[in-house]
Amino acid sequence: MTDEYNTLLASITKRCEAANQLHILTHLSDDTISQSDKLSFLQSINEIPLEKLASYLQGALDEEEKLKNFDPTNVAKEDMVEPFIGGLSTKDTSQQDTLKESNSIGMKAVSNGEVAALLLAGGQGTRLGYNGPKGMYDIGLPSKSTLFQYMSERIKKLGELSGKGAKAVPFYIMTSPLNHKATTEYFEKSDNFGIDVHFFPQGTLPALTSPDGKMILETQTSLAVAPDGNGGIYPALVKHGILNDMKKRGIKYIHAFGVDNALVKPADPTFVGYCIKKDADCGNKVLWKTSPDEKVGVVATKGGNPCIVEYSDISKEMSERRDVNGRLVFGAGNICNHFYTLDFMENVIVPNLGNMYHVARKKIPYYDEEKKETVKPTSNNGIKLESFIFDVFPLSKNMAVLDVARSEEFAPVKNPPGTSSDSPDTARMLFSNVAKEWVKKAGATLVGDLESDLCEISPMTSYNGEGLEKYKGKEIECPFSI
Repeated sequence: MTDEYNTLLASITKRCEAANQLHILTHLSDDTISQSDKLSFLQSINEIPLEKLASYLQGALDEEEKLKNFDPTNVAKEDMVEPFIGGLSTKDTSQQDTLKESNSIGMKAVSNGEVAALLLAGGQGTRLGYNGPKGMYDIGLPSKSTLFQYMSERIKKLGELSGKGAKAVPFYIMTSPLNHKATTEYFEKSDNFGIDVHFFPQGTLPALTSPDGKMILETQTSLAVAPDGNGGIYPALVKHGILNDMKKRGIKYIHAFGVDNALVKPADPTFVGYCIKKDADCGNKVLWKTSPDEKVGVVATKGGNPCIVEYSDISKEMSERRDVNGRLVFGAGNICNHFYTLDFMENVIVPNLGNMYHVARKKIPYYDEEKKETVKPTSNNGIKLESFIFDVFPLSKNMAVLDVARSEEFAPVKNPPGTSSDSPDTARMLFSNVAKEWVKKAGATLVGDLESDLCEISPMTSYNGEGLEKYKGKEIECPFSI
């Protein structure tokens, strides 16, 4: 046994004993297991917050019990769900001056080097039928660009528009253990698309038995683990020194978003500027629900604090409630598009991370001591702990909400080609429609196949419809690629 192994074993044994998890070290005395496998196992355990697992689990079980016993006819004041009051809509023609001012404020922040883009890109393209990171998916437009490329080029263009060059906005990308290598290699081959990119992997947590919270061995020298949810972005930012890096760079504002929106506007100066103007510590870009039964969580307040309420937790009466203008009262649909100040992230979110995990009861493969093999159970036998990125919203003292046009800003890529919604086909159509609208607003006339879904304006040509003046008075034949 090497000194490294013995030192690590002593440290891990002490920590496991204190956490009541010594059972996971049972097989380290087995001489048939290689030294390298044992060392790798100890190194993996060393990454786990053993000291915090019990409190994470207890908090999640307490929440589960509270939800189970929830009585909608007798709601305590702190559990009262009310509509979120306030916010601004980009579709409100009377607010165009406010939007222009917000954009100017946001562009100034970009120019000052105060804005960072933060991408949640831990997912694989399994649901799409694609074998690889979802961000490497090509939705079928003429340029053959991937989701990663569109986002990177928009960031590059925004930097150029700010007058500070392509690297004005640092791009932080959260990967996962599943796709970190493939993602970083993809960007490396593309020379990071000429922008400033930084990668860090999302964390995992071990699966636990319930209610005693014992970690589950999947093999003799590996634990059953799972990603800790998209809320894992917060501990990952700390663990990998990303918040410290942002602070050193002078970053004040963070725009975070998911990888599967082909029309996302990274570091959107209007959204960022509106949040700055409102002196918000946290912000949410939303789409107003098209119907009461649309299955999307909504921004609301609970006990006076902002939160996301899942559609399944809203009563039929609440979901159908409308204001005097016929607009859904609980209609601010969440699309994983958020703003934070670095101060809020560092001094409010980080100190409260331990209170944000939820129970997901799952079938967890486990090592059977009698059979000497890994067994796949037929019923739920354990718990995975997960958190959501919006779990921190109740900590906000001043949240800003910006309601944007669905047709201009949301083209989700979730389902396989041929699916009627949220597929590469629907995203391509939405992307093409935006391109057509931009050239029409620039004064061009469209001819040819006006229904084509192969119309495209490169992000390097225009970030948000600007810079197309030369097409005024001209005919553009569809499909086109500009």
